[in-house]
Amino acid sequence: MATEHPRRVLRAPHTLRTALAVMLGLGAAFVGGMPTQATPGVAEIERQIDQAWEQLEPVIEQHNKTAEDLAKRKKLAAEYGTKIKPLAAKVDAAMGKVGALAAIRYKGGDASAMNSLLEHGTPDELMRRLSTLDQFAKKQDEQVKGVKTLKDSYDAKKAPLDAMIVELTKTEAQQAAKAKQINADIKRLEKMRIAAYGSGGSGGGSLRPVLCPPSYPGGAAGKAISFACRQISKPYVWGATGPRSYDCSGLTLSAWAAGGVSLRRTADEQQNSIRSVSRSELRAGDLVFYGSPAHHVAIYAGRIGGTDWVVHAPQSGDVVRMATLDMMPVSGFGRPGA
Repeated sequence: MATEHPRRVLRAPHTLRTALAVMLGLGAAFVGGMPTQATPGVAEIERQIDQAWEQLEPVIEQHNKTAEDLAKRKKLAAEYGTKIKPLAAKVDAAMGKVGALAAIRYKGGDASAMNSLLEHGTPDELMRRLSTLDQFAKKQDEQVKGVKTLKDSYDAKKAPLDAMIVELTKTEAQQAAKAKQINADIKRLEKMRIAAYGSGGSGGGSLRPVLCPPSYPGGAAGKAISFACRQISKPYVWGATGPRSYDCSGLTLSAWAAGGVSLRRTADEQQNSIRSVSRSELRAGDLVFYGSPAHHVAIYAGRIGGTDWVVHAPQSGDVVRMATLDMMPVSGFGRPGA
């Protein structure tokens, strides 16, 4: 099971607090009646937002991966519980039989039976009855031993399920705490964005500066990029896979699902599970990855006027939009379904 990287988890909130302190704490500081530093401008605040988001996005991607792993383990636990259910029923039935034997012995049933056997009949009949009684006692002992063996087998098979349930409960609590922290960090980013641009949020500009896609490639890739283009202007929400909102890997996952191709959940997993291509091989629908390991992914739209364009879900407070491919350092390209 995937686990959160402790240094990465702890570093993001610290970076956000630092960026917030710079943005919100800066004001007109006076020395001898003269300001020593002015309030940062829009460009500086945007730089701080990008820096903070670069630290937060890998945490979000890891959270998504852990949530996916958790769902798989929950399903596995449920399937395992169903699998050992017949064995549990056998144990219950066997325990019931042993309980009945114990009750007979406790009430003196065996002693009464023995007295009846010993008080009547000839010596030969007595020997036959003693032999019958001995066989009955052996059968009882075999039943008790059989139940113990069955119970031990059930306990051994149930132990992994019990351990899994304990682990799932712990992981769910950790996920809830992480989700709370991520939401708090995102709210801080949104406050920074509002301070920089006002309630408009993304800073203006065209969401679709060129035709999207520049040309239709057809096939699964054509369906994927056309789907991505139709999502332009929908809000970024971390952990979202549509249809009303998306995060970066949620958009690419849903776009290629429209083309009939299944992708893994996070940017890093997508990069490691599809065929790599070079920049010179790029065609509409291919994926563009950023960061190492990848923590952001966009879908290639095409080339117009010497510029390569992508569609992506940028970050909290923003919306799905087109951007130039080189908006940040690229770590690779990939082709789903190849």
